[in-house]
Amino acid sequence: MRTLSSRAFNQDVSLAKRLAAQEPVLITDRGRPTHVLLSFESFRQLAGQADSLADQLAPAEPIAVEPDWRAITRWTR
Repeated sequence: MRTLSSRAFNQDVSLAKRLAAQEPVLITDRGRPTHVLLSFESFRQLAGQADSLADQLAPAEPIAVEPDWRAITRWTR
């Protein structure tokens, strides 16, 4: 686990985000741990959150559909 002081975190948030993509980053304030920065995927695993059923059933690629205009009838009341 990497450690950053709160000052270093404030000065270079991009660095903290890059480090958190690899492993959790411990943020300290005056030498004491105060926060942990995780990637969202790490957080989901830690929280035990899986993809929703809709996410699991969604196709990876969009499906192109051409309507059959011959099957359309005139709308009547």
